[in-house]
Amino acid sequence: MDPHLLRKLNEARRNRQAVIMLTDLADGRNRLVMQGDPVSGDLGDAVEKAFRTAKSTVVEAEGQRFFLNVHVPSPRMVIIGAVHISQALAPMAAMAGFDVRVVDPRTAFATPDRFENVDLIADWPEDALKDQPIDAFTALVAVTHDPKIDDWPLTSALQAGAFYVGALGSRKTHARRVERLTEAGLGDAEIARIAAPIGLDIGAQSPEEIAVAILAQVIAALRKPAQPVPASPAKD
Repeated sequence: MDPHLLRKLNEARRNRQAVIMLTDLADGRNRLVMQGDPVSGDLGDAVEKAFRTAKSTVVEAEGQRFFLNVHVPSPRMVIIGAVHISQALAPMAAMAGFDVRVVDPRTAFATPDRFENVDLIADWPEDALKDQPIDAFTALVAVTHDPKIDDWPLTSALQAGAFYVGALGSRKTHARRVERLTEAGLGDAEIARIAAPIGLDIGAQSPEEIAVAILAQVIAALRKPAQPVPASPAKD
């Protein structure tokens, strides 16, 4: 491999950027395609699908065969709030392949006995996420119902382009949240990205059912980003 391409590939991986090493199987020539780079035609469709599925593959396009070696960062889930829903969601998300972190400054909730084998930080999100900032491959799930805890990570996730941003609460609760985020300087398009009420509308009632609805919505956002995802009519 061209040393220059290898350096660029390694740099992208260090920076948690999605990249494909595209190889023309006829002559062995390589080139890097970063997520978002324009690629036209059938090859562009194949590249977009490879980024979405995170699976390397051989494709035929424009009468040629290409190997798409996909390098996509592992998805993270940051759960703000060590509540009952989080107790169910954290292990489910880990089983689905997410690197999970639960953050809550309320030490009465954020205890190791309630979150065994979970990356749990009993601190304010501003401090807890310094070592792993929210990025485009992060799902942010805010479930505390406390704006003092939820609003900062919600704002940070929107500004960082997190692939999923969801918040627990009724439509009335979310309306008040929208007012606060607007006053904080976020635009309408940014705020509209928040899944609120959070989770797919499956009629979930228990914390475990709500966790399933949230995880399903997160996976849909990760794997089918172009598809609108309906919200759940969650209550206060």
